[in-house]
Amino acid sequence: MKKYIWLLPILFFASEAFAQVTLPNVNIGMQTYSKPEDVVNTIKILVMLTVLTLAPAFMIMMTGFTRILIVLSFLRQALGTQQMPPNQMLVGLSLFLTFFIMNPYFTELNTNAIQPYLKGSISQDQAFENGMAPMRKFMFNQTRDSDLSLFVKLSKMETPKTRADVPSTVLIPSFIISELKTAFQIGFIIYLPFLVIDMVVSSVLMAMGMMMLPPVMISLPFKIMLFVLVDGWGLLIGSMVKSFG
Repeated sequence: MKKYIWLLPILFFASEAFAQVTLPNVNIGMQTYSKPEDVVNTIKILVMLTVLTLAPAFMIMMTGFTRILIVLSFLRQALGTQQMPPNQMLVGLSLFLTFFIMNPYFTELNTNAIQPYLKGSISQDQAFENGMAPMRKFMFNQTRDSDLSLFVKLSKMETPKTRADVPSTVLIPSFIISELKTAFQIGFIIYLPFLVIDMVVSSVLMAMGMMMLPPVMISLPFKIMLFVLVDGWGLLIGSMVKSFG
């Protein structure tokens, strides 16, 4: 035991240093407020927490994330590679491509809404309005007039004269429908060359009498080779980024 006595001073000073560490303390409980200002501030905090909870949904529905992820999923199905690339890889790539495409709009949102609100130069309502402006601009650029007209009729509102008259509750679903249409159109184009390969391989196997051999086993290497030789990732990613221009 004597050879471990030298550890006692180290443990003592370590305990003293640990005792002086400053850590945040969060208490959650019920409290009675007598001032209306305190009630309003508490409600604002609850609303902010709710918005943060729904932030992933906003990220998916108001940006190009939907189109990118659907197109990448179509590509994987057209190649027939099952779970390669895995879902985590597709979602991660879609997320970073979304940040790349939306960077100018996010920069404008931060400059005109978030930073002025944090400095206290604008109100919360004004910050929300300024923040929605670049997002509405992006969604209008990607939304078809037919889809926008559809939701205007479904909402039974008067025909808006300008874009500013279109409420976000009408614009957002119109944008989502347009993104789905565009993603499926790109997916159809992606499928065509791989479908030709599957048909050729199936015809050759039937001509050789090898009908019991699954055509996918033969066509898969050819599809992967074709995709790599034509620099498929570069062509696909470049085309998708340009489609948001």
